[in-house]
Amino acid sequence: MNTESQAIGTGTRFNASATESSPLAPLRSPTGAALVAATVLASAVAALDANVIRVAVPAIGRDLNAGVAALQWTVTSYLVTTAALLLLAGALADRFGRKRVLVAGLLVMLVSSILCFIAPSVETLIAARLVQGVGGALVTPTSLALLNGTLRVTDRARGIGIWLGLETLAASVGPYAGGWLVDQVSWRAIFLLTVPLIIVCLITLPRVPDNGAARTALSLDAVGAVLAVIGLGAVIYALTAGSASGWLSGPVLVTGVVGVGALLALLPVERRQREPMVRLALFASRQFDAINVATFLLYGALGAAGYLVVLQLQLQLGYTAAQAGAALIPTTAMLFVISPISGALVSRIGPRWLMVFGELALAAAFIWLSGAHPGASYAEAILPPALLWGLGIGIAATPLTAALLAAVSDADLGEATAINTAGRA
Repeated sequence: MNTESQAIGTGTRFNASATESSPLAPLRSPTGAALVAATVLASAVAALDANVIRVAVPAIGRDLNAGVAALQWTVTSYLVTTAALLLLAGALADRFGRKRVLVAGLLVMLVSSILCFIAPSVETLIAARLVQGVGGALVTPTSLALLNGTLRVTDRARGIGIWLGLETLAASVGPYAGGWLVDQVSWRAIFLLTVPLIIVCLITLPRVPDNGAARTALSLDAVGAVLAVIGLGAVIYALTAGSASGWLSGPVLVTGVVGVGALLALLPVERRQREPMVRLALFASRQFDAINVATFLLYGALGAAGYLVVLQLQLQLGYTAAQAGAALIPTTAMLFVISPISGALVSRIGPRWLMVFGELALAAAFIWLSGAHPGASYAEAILPPALLWGLGIGIAATPLTAALLAAVSDADLGEATAINTAGRA
């Protein structure tokens, strides 16, 4: 049964469906602590595997005699595979149980990390990264769905805030740890960075109940699965390769058209399925649709702004690459502090005004940063808007995620999270 509070804007619709045999866990309990620890570690593993390789690209090129195209694939192969399999992974989590799918994903990432570490050639490394992306697809949406579906309803927004802050902190510290390993040990060592995290997560997960028990046997929606994989994979590949190869190049155009066509074809195919992989009934919720659109726009803006700010710092203000990265550390620190507070406020005042205020703070931060000029001091021109940036994300991101997951039943959390994650990719 579902219990509802006010709709988005004055409050959040919270769904409390769960199996009676597995009661929902309070955040302040041993189970709640184990749940937060396991899901944060799992998300951190996925974030590290996605991003930490960027600092090792020059060293990989020198050691394996790899060209530019091959090096690009060492980075993008993980991202493309993860994005392509997100919807399928979400459906698997809702049908077979989130904890079971999360464990499977972590084991895939553990094995693939070792394969990356011992890869004798760049081709082998790319193949191992593709496998690593499969694990990432299983872990990325499932960890948040497990957190939200297992916590007590009144603790969910606060739990999401803590999860977001810790996950972001881990993702931000990772590249610096990876850079140290590349300089002091070897580029291969970065692929072992996640191994202890995976092991600790696997040790912690048995203490976590799974309220998302198997809903039904997996339907034979092979056509839907294939269309989703082709559609998301092709679109993400086109968006990734377009900046390097040119948006009007033949492979990028063809891949983009094929991807969009597959996603458009997915809609009528899923309508005809008795047990579709993507339940289109989710989109009947205006709150679910609105939050997904807002997520797509917000994270698209954040991605573009982050890229442009780093370029501005280096090309206009004369920062080194390391200085440009370090300049935005206060953003992460502020996000880490504010996210749990924002989560606690959601249940009191609702998500709408938090999202509005957070996004206005982000806009002000970007306008402030655009006025930085050569010779301006960091303390005056960069630090204040960097802190405002972190404040804006910390205030906006937690209620955005909480409102999305509150708009669906607990049985659909894996699929809903996968759809939202695909929008952020």
